[in-house]
Formats: sequence, structure tokens, C-alpha cells
Amino acid sequence: MQPEPVILGIDGGGTHTRVMAADLRGTILSYSEKGSASLYRDAAAASNVHEAIRHTLALGGIAPGQVIGIAAGIAGYDAPEDLEWILRLTDLPELLCPKWHVNDALIAHYGAMPGTPGIIVISGTGSILVAVNEEGRLLRNYDFHHYANSAARSIAYETVYEVLAGYTDASDDRLIRRMLEHWQKPSLSALHTLAEAGFESDRRTRDKTFGAFAPAVTAEALGGSGAAQRVCDRAMDQIMNGIGLLAGSLRQDPVPVACIGSVVNSDYFRAGLTARLQRGARKAYAALQPQLPPVAGAVLYALEQLGRPADAAVIHAMQQGAAKL
Repeated sequence: MQPEPVILGIDGGGTHTRVMAADLRGTILSYSEKGSASLYRDAAAASNVHEAIRHTLALGGIAPGQVIGIAAGIAGYDAPEDLEWILRLTDLPELLCPKWHVNDALIAHYGAMPGTPGIIVISGTGSILVAVNEEGRLLRNYDFHHYANSAARSIAYETVYEVLAGYTDASDDRLIRRMLEHWQKPSLSALHTLAEAGFESDRRTRDKTFGAFAPAVTAEALGGSGAAQRVCDRAMDQIMNGIGLLAGSLRQDPVPVACIGSVVNSDYFRAGLTARLQRGARKAYAALQPQLPPVAGAVLYALEQLGRPADAAVIHAMQQGAAKL
């Protein structure tokens, strides 16, 4: 009997690499999660992805020769010159199948809205908004030279700036305590001295430290911190501007919108964006739950490239399997 063909989907994010193996019926065979896939976040990105792929194959008892296609959505793949380091992520000598490399936002859309026009908002380690219109055209807020300052590190930077600039009141006392604990400083004066020196010379380390403070920002915004609320509200307004720009390229009304990522799915952001979407602007919006995670979207993308676009049965099987991960 011939071994069953297998598809590998890779969601290579700035924080985690997620790899999923599935058969042609959408049955999830194995799944693995390792470190960052972005060279801009981790110098060991290629090793992380190789480890995740090999671990997934081992968990599923899958021989490399069974893999007939790999789709990898990679954070930081924004220009043709990025392909030089991105190709190394899946360059394993035992895997000789076709491989497709795209921006991680594309596979996130494939997972969130399989075959359906709409907009996804990604706000976690990074920030991007992506739409697929009725003609299948992919559009990003970046195409408009728009950026929503809503990545984890971004809202942390802005909150620290807000505090160090003196825009605080009694509602921010707990936020400030958490901030000083995070940077291990005894006072705002000491934190200001650290800021004068640029916090940390290595950008990757600095961004990682700030990103790790983002959950405190969204939690304190929910708890009533005025400084944290101002930062989060500005980020949400920027997200809504991006949604409005992309919505102009879709005929739908209401326009489906799904949100992915730790920041945008925090309690404070979820409530604030839901209210903003309900108010709308040029169009009405319908908030949707993503149908599948981005790593499953990578599997769907690979199936489509192989001329085997997923039907309802495949999507249903993947939903059942993803719910158990």
C-alpha cells in the first residue's frame, strides 16, 4: 500500500512557529510549536522552523517522502529581497516537494475566512490588516502606506512614553508599579535614565522586553488606567482607519471582519473594537470568529496550490481537529 500523501502548513510568526500536518481529507495528523520564524526577531529562526518541521513529522510518524506540498506563511516577508532568508526556513534536504512561501497574513486570511471575501485584523507580535475582495485580490493596509500602531511592543512603547512624559494621574498608579517591576527600576526617574540610554542596544532584545509588557497594558486599560486607555484607544482608532481603507475595495455591506492576535483579542480591545465596528463609518461591519487558525490556513493554501481546493468536508474535518489542539 502506498503511504498516504501529507500536507504541511507552517505559521511562522514573530514569537512562535506552528507546524501542522494533515492528509488530503483535512484530518490533522500532528502539530508542533517552537520558537520564532522571523529573522528580525530571532537569529535562530531557521533552526526553530527546522526543529518544528522535524518534530511534526516525528509526532505523526510521517516519512518525508509522504509530504507532497508545504505552505509557509512567514512574518516579515514583505519584499522580494526577504526571500533569501525565508527560503532557508524550509530548506531541509529530505523534503523535496513543492514549497510555497507567503506573508503570514495571507495564510491567516485563508484560515479565518476560507474562500470568503472580508477583512482580517492581526495584532499581536506584529500588526497588519488584510482584505481579500470578491475578485480574490489581496490587499493590505500597508499598500496604502497605512500602519496601525497596535503590535504588542508598540502599545508598550507608547504607554511607557505616556508615563515618562508625565501624562498620568491616580488611575495609573498600578500601571506604574507594574512598569517599574517589569524593568526592575525603583522609580520613574531611574526608568527615565534607562530610557535616555535607549533602554537596550540590541533591538531584538528591546522589542521582546517591551512586547512582554503589553498584557499589562491591556489589563490596566481594562482596570481603568487613563494612560493605558489612551494608548489602546489610539491603536483601535488606527485599526478602524485601516479597516475603512480596505473596506472601500469590497462590494460587501456589511463587511466581515475577523480579529487574530493576543492584543486585538484582549478584553479591552475586544470590547472597544466591537463598539467601533457597530458604529461603522462608510459601511457596516460584521464581526466574525475565525473559522480556523492561521497554521490550518497554510494547509488550505497548499491544497489550493496543488489543485485540490478544500471543500466543506475538508474544512469541517480541520475545524474538528484544530479544536483539539
